[in-house]
Amino acid sequence: MENGGTSSTNQQMIDQSHGNVGEEENSQLSLDINELEKSLTADMQKLHSFSDQCCIYRVPIRLRELNEKIFTPQVVNLGPLHHGKEELKAMEEHKILYLQEFLKWSTASMEEVIKVVKERETRLRNCYAETIDLGKDDFVKMMLLDASFIIVVLLKSCGVAIGSSNDRIFNKPWMLSDISLDMFLIENQLPFFILEDLLEASSTNRYSPAEEEYSLIELTYKFFEERWGSWILKKGILEEINSSEVAHFVDFIRKCQKPSESDRTKKELETINIPSITELHQAGVKFRFKPGKSLLDMKFDRGILEMPRLKIDDDTEILFRNLQVFEQCHCHEEYIANYISMINFLVITPKDVEILDRNGIIENWIHDYEAVTALLHNISKGNSLSADDFIFASLVEDLKAYCRRPWNKWKATLKLEYFHTPWAIISLIAASILLILTMVQTVCSLIQV
Repeated sequence: MENGGTSSTNQQMIDQSHGNVGEEENSQLSLDINELEKSLTADMQKLHSFSDQCCIYRVPIRLRELNEKIFTPQVVNLGPLHHGKEELKAMEEHKILYLQEFLKWSTASMEEVIKVVKERETRLRNCYAETIDLGKDDFVKMMLLDASFIIVVLLKSCGVAIGSSNDRIFNKPWMLSDISLDMFLIENQLPFFILEDLLEASSTNRYSPAEEEYSLIELTYKFFEERWGSWILKKGILEEINSSEVAHFVDFIRKCQKPSESDRTKKELETINIPSITELHQAGVKFRFKPGKSLLDMKFDRGILEMPRLKIDDDTEILFRNLQVFEQCHCHEEYIANYISMINFLVITPKDVEILDRNGIIENWIHDYEAVTALLHNISKGNSLSADDFIFASLVEDLKAYCRRPWNKWKATLKLEYFHTPWAIISLIAASILLILTMVQTVCSLIQV
């Protein structure tokens, strides 16, 4: 009996011990859950919410790996994505000097321009596709310095008298050239509206009736036209672009290339088996430079392919790539991507480049047909192509149809082989006359017999 009682007591003690362990485990589990809940709640409170105002992005890794340098500022950082980089700190002193010059030129005080930026802080943060880890004051200070720097660069580039003549940027053309490239990088953008609001607040009542007043859209047009004139072809472009719809400089250049409604075929590209420039040339197609409203303004009619001039230089890849990134990250219509695809369908070999160069369609500043071909093919890497709404689909169909007609090929072959030089034409005529005389002589001989 004693043994039975002892055994029962021991079992009760074991059960009680297990119960205590279970309670401790449940208590620890609740504590862990509470800590995790607090941590996640704190993270959610710090989270940068998605906004339809977002328009400035990091370059996707798959594109950055192709050539990181063309996405990275070399002289000046603008905005928060490259803020504080050690290798770019030399330009921070220039920013302070330009803010000083901006305030001397401005009709607004330091307090007023700070207020302009501070009131738009949330909207500015929403323009970036990631949370900006800067306090309110640091963020506003950075934005004011960078925005005033850009505005002064634009004003000075357009000949507006501002600041001293001893300018350490404008007296060094190479530096201004590098800065203009940095101003076009997608990761180095400032929202267009903050530049416009600061300029407007600072130039109110500044201009006399005899002076020319510049809007930000006009300053932007003049600044980039000088560097990339072939991308801003249409004189009336400013009347067609609403500045309130411009996100930043990259978006402005893209809008300058926007195709008209008549150019938007919305047709499906059935196949990418598109004849190259050389194949078109062999089929009798002629090529003609046509000043157009944009690079996309290609026309084919009666055997003549008309194309606007494309300037190729050392900065072409920077221009194309940053437009390409912006389209892939932000835009529903990828007409720059369509152009990249089309030009790569047409240009396969250096011979294709040579034909376009000879006809004034490619302005070749590299002076190497193979290098131009390699450049264009490199830009096409990572390019997105939607066959459903390829804007050149009708043009492609017309070119293929022309090449399929045998008479066009025969005529082109005859011209290329027998009429390519005046001496060839003379030789052909002489040979024809000789053949006719021989036939006449033969006929006469037969008649005499």
